[in-house]
Amino acid sequence: MYCTVSLPGIFLLKTSPPKEKSESPLKSVDWTDFRDHIATADREGRRQWIYPRKVKGRYYRWRTWFSWLLLLVMFAGPFVTIRGNPLLLMNFPERKFVVLGQIFWPQDMIIFAMAVLVFFIGVVVFTAVFGRIWCGWACPQTVMMEMVFRKLEYAIEGDAPSQRELNRAPWSSQKIFKKVLKHGLFFALSFLVGNVLLSYIIGWQALYQIVVDPPARHVAGLAFMIGFSLLFYGIFARFREQACTFICPYGRFQSVLLDENSIVVAYDYKRGEKRGVLRRLQKFGERRFAGLGDCVACQQCVAVCPTGIDIRNGTQMECVHCTACMDACDAVMTKVGHPAGLIRYASLNGIERGEHLQFTPRLAGYCLVLTALAALLAVMLFTRSDVEATVLRAPGSLFQQMPDGHFSNLYTLRVVNKTSRELPVELRLENPAGSLRVMGGSLTLPPQKLLENSLLVELDAGAMRSGTTPLVIGVYTGGRKLQTLKTAFVGPRN
Repeated sequence: MYCTVSLPGIFLLKTSPPKEKSESPLKSVDWTDFRDHIATADREGRRQWIYPRKVKGRYYRWRTWFSWLLLLVMFAGPFVTIRGNPLLLMNFPERKFVVLGQIFWPQDMIIFAMAVLVFFIGVVVFTAVFGRIWCGWACPQTVMMEMVFRKLEYAIEGDAPSQRELNRAPWSSQKIFKKVLKHGLFFALSFLVGNVLLSYIIGWQALYQIVVDPPARHVAGLAFMIGFSLLFYGIFARFREQACTFICPYGRFQSVLLDENSIVVAYDYKRGEKRGVLRRLQKFGERRFAGLGDCVACQQCVAVCPTGIDIRNGTQMECVHCTACMDACDAVMTKVGHPAGLIRYASLNGIERGEHLQFTPRLAGYCLVLTALAALLAVMLFTRSDVEATVLRAPGSLFQQMPDGHFSNLYTLRVVNKTSRELPVELRLENPAGSLRVMGGSLTLPPQKLLENSLLVELDAGAMRSGTTPLVIGVYTGGRKLQTLKTAFVGPRN
């Protein structure tokens, strides 16, 4: 048994006759069938370089505007602050994370885990409804490749035919100039992007200090940045679409989420088949009478595809929903006088039966789980305390009996200030009745710091239990209770 994709774009199972053991694997591959090979490799497994043509059209124009917005957010993000905190900071060395101005510490890891879970469930819901629209519109790989590096390549080397001709031409001064210019700009842009991403880890102030310092003071960091830039450069200069087809698991993951109601980039085979070349002075009615569809076999949808597939063969794992084939086909349909939308956003049921998007029980279940998790995340965020405190009995210490008959225990206090401002903190012994004293007087927590101190708790013998007595301590700031701590008071056994 092996999996294949039918023309409408749905997965079917087809049995194949058993093969002889002596049969070569290469002989079993039907190179006329897209299901048995990928578009970027030849019979010997060598890579076939893809030269996608320039794209023009409304979808490409909308994607360009959206990409500029995403790039603006990425490059401006390190300099945007909310209440004095960065928009986004992932400081792994200091275990400090800032999201939308809110500071999160390792003590908030449960919130981070819940946020990641909500994100992945959201991806599942979004994929079940709209397919891989994320890959074509918002994925950093696609945005950087198609809207930055590819545009630079077009500006320097020209469109796909010019690029092919340049690569096949013998080395000359003009070819060397174009190649050095292109790859130099590619590496410079990769180095710039690497520094921007670094500013999301250490902050732009620390990055600026590194930039103005002599390079000899940061040799290890500079070497790491050059290595990262070379990796980034290699992905967009050489690896390209193979990052989507070989490395990214999302293309394979989506196959278990799509169904006949999912909106994907689809070819309307009912309208387009049977394909036939458009002949001069041929009228629309004559094509229908000859049994031909609207597809004029111009191959423009294949020429503009950045992963080299033919969308007319149905939904495929390599398709990133970039809409390039939709723009190319619409342009051809307009020129030949046929209605646009031969390749469009549609579902299998939408093409076969003309149905609109269906809210299926499976989708309802996904949405229910997502809503519940999002509500739980919201509760965790709104009830999150500005202070994280822990109280433990001092190691190796025993209870002490005071001259007035009271008993005392010594505790170690650890308090983390999660905010970017100073916080005066007050500790109150809420149960049982007794006294609590902070060594060194009042507590004032410095911003984004951990403070350690000692506590002395005294209880009257009448308020104590035999052995251990539960303690409840409240943490307050400005009269507002932030946290409740529970520990144990050790005394003599009666």
